[in-house]
Amino acid sequence: MRCYFHLVSSDEQILDDTGIEVSDVEVAQQQALKAIYELRGESDHSPEDWQGWQLMVVDSQGNLILSLPLDVPLQ
Repeated sequence: MRCYFHLVSSDEQILDDTGIEVSDVEVAQQQALKAIYELRGESDHSPEDWQGWQLMVVDSQGNLILSLPLDVPLQ
């Protein structure tokens, strides 16, 4: 299944128009967590700067698969 990873806040959206192929929802979640780690690692922003942002994972029909907040510590 193809998944798209959109960064969304209350007043801004950064949409993924390419997506990636994943075998299941578990792999989509792993890829989403990886993307968040990479985003935080490449950025000079503090966790507070991500307040209100979410990484929303949707399928090719636009159905929400999962949503992860960017302003909380990752485990």
